[in-house]
Amino acid sequence: MRISLETFTVHKRVPLTISRGTTAESRNLWLRIEQDGIEGWGEASPFNINNPPQPIAAIEAALTAILALLEPYSPLERQQIEHICQQHRLLSAARTALDLALHDWLGKYAGLPLWQLWGLDRHRIVPTSVTIGISTPEAAQQRMQAWLDQVEVKAVKVKLGSPAGIAADQVMLKAVQEVAPKTAKFSIDANGGWSLSDSIEMSHWLAEQGITYMEQPLPRGQEANLPKLYTQSPLPIFADESCCTSRDIPFLADRVHGINIKLMKSGGLSEALRMVHLAQAYGLQIMFGCYSDSTLANTAAAHLAPFANHLDLDSHLNLTDDPFMGASMQAGCLMPNDLPGLGVGRAQS
Repeated sequence: MRISLETFTVHKRVPLTISRGTTAESRNLWLRIEQDGIEGWGEASPFNINNPPQPIAAIEAALTAILALLEPYSPLERQQIEHICQQHRLLSAARTALDLALHDWLGKYAGLPLWQLWGLDRHRIVPTSVTIGISTPEAAQQRMQAWLDQVEVKAVKVKLGSPAGIAADQVMLKAVQEVAPKTAKFSIDANGGWSLSDSIEMSHWLAEQGITYMEQPLPRGQEANLPKLYTQSPLPIFADESCCTSRDIPFLADRVHGINIKLMKSGGLSEALRMVHLAQAYGLQIMFGCYSDSTLANTAAAHLAPFANHLDLDSHLNLTDDPFMGASMQAGCLMPNDLPGLGVGRAQS
């Protein structure tokens, strides 16, 4: 198989601020594999929760270093390809780009969309949330209104963990709720921005505000404090930064209620499926999230969306120059189409 790599830059319509900083643009990678006249596409986007971080230059270099080892194989030989990736400790985002392309190729080879190849039911896909970053109350209301002007909003995720403290978080959240649809499901994500005491206090306050669940209240590395929060929180707790792959799930299973699966940190659809099945075995809820992913990666995640209790796949909706088209928003839900593979093509200019 022939493999090609190409980087591209996407710009956010509205910069996103979380507890760790602000992002206005992202340089991502587009990977293509070709064999027998069929081309499979994959994407990698950078992120920095791991040690070391995964900038796009490192992702591209990691893939370039093993291209000659991968090209003798067929896209059907995924087990052998995965073994090479493991041997060379390929970065998870690099594995994701390759894994998505292999799945896309397989679906096109079979002539079926991935959701159908897996026997999944698109009618079970829940609405995806739209994200409100940390900002002033006024700016947060403006962002909420902009989302309402763009898509049908049935779920909202508000980023908390403000450096100004939980009082600022409370004021901003209340401001967003004032202008959001009254029927919208609300969740919050602190991105590890709270202490244990703040997390306990906020869990009770958030429950009073009708919040559905809270995501990653404590910083990555403080998982030992989760049991105390787990026993005192009236809200379900989801792990994001604390849960990268299926290997993290057994340790977390007695101290969280659910996990946020992201393709870039997991290593692709293959590992995401392992995470789904292991989480189900432990009785955990499942959500899918994203980084600065384009339509390509979010469409890939949407094919697994029938497994999810919650979805946060809105990053591509905040891009001014998304180069791809694929899954579409329908009544607040991100729905994969009937095209084979991922069902992703180039956006019309």
